[in-house]
Amino acid sequence: MKITFMGAGSTVFSKNVLGDTMLCDLFHDVDIALYDIDADRLEESYILISAMNKSINEGRATIEKYLGVEERKDALRGADFVINAIQVGLYDPCTIIDFEIPKKYGLRQTIADTLGIGGIMRGMRTIKVMKDFAADIEEVCPDAWLLNYTNPMSIITGYMQRYTKVKTVGLCHSVQVCSGRLLEKLGMEDKVEGRYDKIAGINHMAWLLEIHDKDGNDLYPEIRRRAKEKNANEKHEDMVRFDYIDKLGYYCTESSEHNAEYNPFYIKQGRDDLIEKFNIPLDEYPRRCVSQIKNWAGQKERILNGGEVQHTRSREYASHIMEAIVSDEPYMIGGNVINNGCISNLPDEACVEVPCVVNKNGITPTKVGVLPLQLAAMNSSNIYCQMLTIEAAHTGSIETLYQAAMMDPHTGAELSTDEIVAMVNELVEAHEKAGYPVF
Repeated sequence: MKITFMGAGSTVFSKNVLGDTMLCDLFHDVDIALYDIDADRLEESYILISAMNKSINEGRATIEKYLGVEERKDALRGADFVINAIQVGLYDPCTIIDFEIPKKYGLRQTIADTLGIGGIMRGMRTIKVMKDFAADIEEVCPDAWLLNYTNPMSIITGYMQRYTKVKTVGLCHSVQVCSGRLLEKLGMEDKVEGRYDKIAGINHMAWLLEIHDKDGNDLYPEIRRRAKEKNANEKHEDMVRFDYIDKLGYYCTESSEHNAEYNPFYIKQGRDDLIEKFNIPLDEYPRRCVSQIKNWAGQKERILNGGEVQHTRSREYASHIMEAIVSDEPYMIGGNVINNGCISNLPDEACVEVPCVVNKNGITPTKVGVLPLQLAAMNSSNIYCQMLTIEAAHTGSIETLYQAAMMDPHTGAELSTDEIVAMVNELVEAHEKAGYPVF
């Protein structure tokens, strides 16, 4: 079996996914192709993955590295699975552009990788690259499954599923940790073991629709009581999502710093009282990037640990998906797929996150039915922005890109249509000058 890892310079993430794979009995002799366009980052990952192969896999896997566009087809040729973890434009220059230009217009963000004007621009420049990936996959490994981890998840995955022939599923780690971490935050750790939950919606805003303990008792009444009490009495890092529980009745999968910018409620010009009340970390993602860059040298040394790289299987879905497809032992995931009626009160062409069965037949979404109306409304406010971004990237229409930004809940609540057009034009020009065009 061959796995190609696109964006292998994401060293820690490639370690987790490929380490998980090496720990599977079926895949000890796997062929791994590491691909990136940054020679230094690729070399670091090659050294680390090779060391881990020796430490945990007796050196049985074959590790090869491929650099740049010229070697991309060779990296992909004959692959059974392609892992996508690219970040087009990295922190510098593109994330800086995504944050600093909107600030000039009074538009503040926290993460800017999923929705908002930052998520839109990230989606545009990434799809431009993914078009070339898709053409290569269709040519040299047409039967491969693409496991996409790159954000903005719904935009990238939705584009690949609607406009290419590549078999694609979008994967995030927030589904599998959602309910357990919620219970721990609320002092209900004794309910984690054996719990049952049901989660569906869209990526980063999939809803914890049901949660029961091992005896079948509904945990939501106590969750709602404790979440409201905690928000009223202390500052903590999850106040936005706990406000969701109070006002909408349900919790969702991704963090409060993410969800603060997916709606018009919490980040407003002239309302620093809301930033304080809900403990919202503005400019959180740039801070993380600066910190990670600063600390990478020490982290790399700790991971390598004199060449003895150890690994424990993580919660990431990728290795379980590959294992289930090859072995035909069914496995359940929360996957990002084209809706096609899975959630009956969301658009069919939307990219949704729903329970899926994985086996030798591939990845099969399950039918969820109707979401509570307020949850469907929240998802829909994001979906149409996502779909317009996909259309703008597909058609090359800047007018459609303007419309995508206008439909973004946070952007539309803060800026006029003329201001949005001016901001989008400035962002497009800045990305072009930086060498990462969106069209």
